[in-house]
Amino acid sequence: MSYTSQPYVKIREKLLAGELSVSAIVVSHLDQIHAHNKALNAFLEVYEEEAMTHAVHVDAKIKAGTAGKLAGLVIGIKDILCYKGHHSYAGSKILDSFKSTFSATAVQRLLDEDAIIIGRQNCDEFGMGSTNENSAYGPVLNFANPAYVAGGSSGGSAVAVQAGMCQISLGTDTGGSIRMPAAFCGVVGLKPTYGLVSRWGLIAYASSFDTIGPISNYVSDARLVLDIMKGDDGQDSTLSSTIPAVQKDKKRIAYIKEVVEHPSLQPEIKVAFEAQVDKLRALGYSVEGVEFPYIDQLLPTYYVLTTAESSSNLARFDGVKFGHRTADPVDLMQLYKRTRQEGFGEEVQRRIMLGTFVLSADYYDAYYTKAQKVRRLIQDKTLAILAEYDFIISPTTSSTAYRLGEKTLDPIQMYVGDLFTVQANVTGIPGLSIPMGKDSSGLPMGFQLMTNPFQEDKMLNVGELLSDDLE
Repeated sequence: MSYTSQPYVKIREKLLAGELSVSAIVVSHLDQIHAHNKALNAFLEVYEEEAMTHAVHVDAKIKAGTAGKLAGLVIGIKDILCYKGHHSYAGSKILDSFKSTFSATAVQRLLDEDAIIIGRQNCDEFGMGSTNENSAYGPVLNFANPAYVAGGSSGGSAVAVQAGMCQISLGTDTGGSIRMPAAFCGVVGLKPTYGLVSRWGLIAYASSFDTIGPISNYVSDARLVLDIMKGDDGQDSTLSSTIPAVQKDKKRIAYIKEVVEHPSLQPEIKVAFEAQVDKLRALGYSVEGVEFPYIDQLLPTYYVLTTAESSSNLARFDGVKFGHRTADPVDLMQLYKRTRQEGFGEEVQRRIMLGTFVLSADYYDAYYTKAQKVRRLIQDKTLAILAEYDFIISPTTSSTAYRLGEKTLDPIQMYVGDLFTVQANVTGIPGLSIPMGKDSSGLPMGFQLMTNPFQEDKMLNVGELLSDDLE
């Protein structure tokens, strides 16, 4: 029996009625992992024995009436989140001996509600990539067609849900790293508002952009997991102490003309997007095109700021404190240089160098300071649109999944793939990707909703309506 063909609320009903056991659910997912993971490379490590032991414990709690809200929910976690007593490599050789001494807040809160972690999932190194080809442990392949990429950086997390290896995955989103693979794999991906979910225990890439969110088959499951993870933990100073009430629905939706008319947009995706617009109008929404004058500044702003932050964040990986250390260095400087050269992959080294350049004294004002100012302009314009409209909608990506190796030789073309998703990260607003059917090659397409900060419930409500219509 497949336990990904129905939302968790239905599974929970059967668990509480004694018609189903957590152990049976875990065995089913392990069977899927055994059948598909070797080919797809979604999981880097599977906690088989531990998951089965935990399942027996949760079954006992269900019988005793003391089980948590997520009893029987099998989740996988991206290899960039800390889980106490387990390896966290961040998809990198530089952390290939690191074992975490604590669990990320988001992970611990799910464990506290009796979710079962079945393994850690492959990702682009330190979350830097759009295809999951930058992992030091090999690319993740798309379950819809293994000749194509899964999307990144949370590719292993998306494919694990796509292939029924778990019910939920925890991914991270810095510029689209949850929503892009969700679109490529035909699943649901939720990037929460920056400051809603604690980043404590997330191995940082770009600290003012990074967010933790769920990947699932159902919008309702993403909502449930978000509700458990969110809120202050006393560890992340960027968390919001107050969450605004859900705003009144204006029944108005905007799309950015420059996005929908972008020359990179695959024609089949545009047709599918227009069909979604028709569904929204049938639900009583007016849908209108608006202009966004900073569309050409989105990617440069994102890459200047995130590379600067990555240069700072990744300075801690130096061969002294933890992780990989080069053999027999002659002095401290050689220890630093050789450790980082051996441990970091090509894309990570590229972004560190770019970030170091834009932070250098001669270029700080020309690049970093200017990018911060443009970021504010982008945020102000985005929020001005959302003051008049409930949502901004778009395709999640300009194309369906790329062929393996198609973009790797041209980093600029790879970066352009983030165009439709980075706005949510630059501005800190929430974004949701839901399935939008498949193209003529059988590859999934994604539909994206963005809304005002902390208005996830409102966004998820519409996401559920559209998902129900698709089913």
